Amino acid sequence: MIDAHVHLWQLGRNDCSWPGADLPAIHRDYGLDDLLAQLDANKVDAAILVQSQESDADTHWLLSLAAETARIAGVVGWADLTGDVAARVAALQVAGPLVGIRPMMQGRAPDCFDDPALAPGFAALAREGLVLDALVRPQHLASLARLARRQPDLTIIIDHAAKPLVGDAIPADWRAAMADLAACPNIACKLSGLLTELAPGAGEGAAAPFIAELLALFGPERLLWGSDWPVLTLASDYAAWLDLARASVPVAAHRAIFADNAARLYRITQGAAA
Repeated sequence: MIDAHVHLWQLGRNDCSWPGADLPAIHRDYGLDDLLAQLDANKVDAAILVQSQESDADTHWLLSLAAETARIAGVVGWADLTGDVAARVAALQVAGPLVGIRPMMQGRAPDCFDDPALAPGFAALAREGLVLDALVRPQHLASLARLARRQPDLTIIIDHAAKPLVGDAIPADWRAAMADLAACPNIACKLSGLLTELAPGAGEGAAAPFIAELLALFGPERLLWGSDWPVLTLASDYAAWLDLARASVPVAAHRAIFADNAARLYRITQGAAA
């Protein structure tokens, strides 16, 4: 098993400015030992560390953690995607197992992926074989689809299914936008972050139809499971989310969604995921 989406942070260090005191449940340090305890308790072999700060220092710290254990199969870091992106990425690759870059777009304008200043950066990621992790909301999906079609050699993974409101009904506009993205063969989607998007009063079971919808759209070869721990703990716990996801995915697709797709899309070597 590979958990394709976990976070670690140290408050006040490595440029860490989030989470703030307004999120007391997760307003503390989370280190490598905390993560390994979660992986052990849930019989998960390896994980992908994903940045939580828009900072080179944070990314270098995550890469240094990956050097301590093979159970960190790779790091999705942050880098400024303007200017000499190739040089920045090369410096990060020397530091550790960089497998992707995540610009934090969820708070930006809906057309943010159309910014011409970012085009060379996206092209550089494609040349280096790095994944673009897309932290977005539904209003960004049309722009993301345009990027995918302009840059068909860039592998894009949508984080947290673009954070739809998870309630009694599947939003029609979200489904239409995700269907358009699913038509692009270079786009995959993380089965993560759904429980923290639950509508008021909705139970965890409300996520199951969304999982089924994503499976229908992307198929078992372009979905990959992630816990989003420890952010997940704002709404649930690791074991409960893993059990819900397993129960909502056909057994025949478990190997792909819970392990193989992450290894393939992030180009993880067998030893790194052991």
